[in-house]
Amino acid sequence: MATPTAVVCAYSSVGTAALEGLLEAGARIQALYTYAQGPDERWFTPPAAIAEAHGIPVHRVPSFNDDAVYEAIRSLAPDFLFSFYFREMIQARFLALPRLGAYNLHGSLLPKYRGRAPINWVLVKGETETGVTLHAMTPKPDDGHILAQAHLPIAWDETALSLTRKAAIAGHDLVRDALPGLVAGSLTPIHQSTLGPSTYFGGRKPADSRLDFAMTTQEAFNQIRAVADPWPNAFLETDRGRVNVAWALPSATPCPPGRFRTTPEGVLLGFADGALSLRTLRVEGERLERPTEQAEALRTLGLVEA
Repeated sequence: MATPTAVVCAYSSVGTAALEGLLEAGARIQALYTYAQGPDERWFTPPAAIAEAHGIPVHRVPSFNDDAVYEAIRSLAPDFLFSFYFREMIQARFLALPRLGAYNLHGSLLPKYRGRAPINWVLVKGETETGVTLHAMTPKPDDGHILAQAHLPIAWDETALSLTRKAAIAGHDLVRDALPGLVAGSLTPIHQSTLGPSTYFGGRKPADSRLDFAMTTQEAFNQIRAVADPWPNAFLETDRGRVNVAWALPSATPCPPGRFRTTPEGVLLGFADGALSLRTLRVEGERLERPTEQAEALRTLGLVEA
């Protein structure tokens, strides 16, 4: 059979890895639709850099679902349309264009954690396993039968960054290995309903990262690792301003809920059933890693207890 052709919609480090997987599998990418990389996203190589290195036309459009984009893709007559961590829901008319189907790579074990930010949400919810799923696209979010999945264990101290890197590697391999079967039509589709009930989570809002002293220590730790650097961090709202908790670890030393304490192991923050030992804070824009610096900044805010 001739080399399969594809139009790819992709962003993020997972999108970059999946695009590389397609190229390794021998696909000819006719066009990449993507986004400009933001100043806070410099920690990953964007899909556009890979596409440009391979001479693939790159398009950054205000709205993918515009008529002009539809006509451009229709004229290419691709075998496949792929979505890898793309930010827009793709309209049904686009899904009917590719001869061999339209497929999405999602960062969870569907049907669990449909929707936005699945890597962050599985950490917030304290899951011990997640994965990536390649599935047929429908007009509904993360719907359609599953063609391939890879399982990923979640370490107790996993962060959104480390889990995203795992998902990128798994997504690369999943897409690369699945392409021949997609071309041949030999992959067995698995209907999501046969794998259990679905769960859905929306996009994360800034308020979703707020720490609450009614949380258990584990719940607070899950919140912190779900948005650790390079994501905007978990935070506390105080009368004297916001304190961002970039990193912390569970501690066996007691501390009253809602209080900061200085101890030989560092500054502690108390929650409902225990305490976290603060490792990295941001106070008034300043990154603080040394316990003495943290204590002084918190003392200035009138928050620390000797």
